[in-house]
Amino acid sequence: MDIEIVAEGLSFPEGPVAMADGSVIVVEIRSGKLTRCWNGKTEVIAVIGGGPNGAAIGPDGAMYICNNGGFKYLVRNGMVIPAGIAADYSGGRIERVDLATGKVERMYDRVGEHLLRGPNDLVFDKAGGFWFTDYGKEMPRVRDKSGIYYALPDGSKVIEVEFGSSGYNGIGLSPDEKTVYAAETSTGRLWAFDVTGPGQIARERGRFAGRIVATMPGQPAIRYFDSLAVTAAGNVCVATLLEGGVTTITPDGAYDLTPMPDPYTTNICFGGVDMRDAWVTLSGTGRLGRCRWREPGLRLNFNA
Repeated sequence: MDIEIVAEGLSFPEGPVAMADGSVIVVEIRSGKLTRCWNGKTEVIAVIGGGPNGAAIGPDGAMYICNNGGFKYLVRNGMVIPAGIAADYSGGRIERVDLATGKVERMYDRVGEHLLRGPNDLVFDKAGGFWFTDYGKEMPRVRDKSGIYYALPDGSKVIEVEFGSSGYNGIGLSPDEKTVYAAETSTGRLWAFDVTGPGQIARERGRFAGRIVATMPGQPAIRYFDSLAVTAAGNVCVATLLEGGVTTITPDGAYDLTPMPDPYTTNICFGGVDMRDAWVTLSGTGRLGRCRWREPGLRLNFNA
């Protein structure tokens, strides 16, 4: 697939959001920034700090951010690689950014008595609330368990929906919003949960409420899952690490990989008049790419 590089020199970009004016807003995790990319240039909207990770437009037109609190990084052969928790880790949180002023507000940093550790990705439903994942943090000999959460954008409510994964990363909703999908990184699995209401999932399946839609093979190449986007037809496009590409998974579990020119391909979003323009974050090399996708992406709630 032909891919056009539309921005370079970004500091581990993620969380792309295609805007109505043709620009794409990304987070720069390593430098803690929210940045607009357009017309061959970049401009900083806000300096957030920590590790801004996932991003989505809310019902008030503001940008909501999953902030993982910060990674440390290695640089190998010009490739930037996340390598655990930052020495100046500042705590996980959900933040709101006013796109007109750049003002940053902290909305949530805990759920009940439990601190958020590494919020990663989020998606808004039609009701105006948002689902988000907390990937947790990895230390040299232990790692946090991971969960799925649901919150309201006014700061009034956040609940734990599911907990206990080895690392939920990307999250997305099916077109009818009856299913919430979550990508699990190190297992290369895509999970699906039946939605029964805002922030509610069916639990008849026992300890693990969800079902596995697909699991990636471990050989000949390792495929770790990162963030995701859903198409208008309901297929799930998951950014795939190490082998480097985007894995498209149908609801019945069939899948194929579209290669990308970066082993740290971390996210994809859709936009354009026909929703077939796909923007892909090539994080290891600090680039944002654009290509024409084979099917239209799903238009996100509140993103005109």
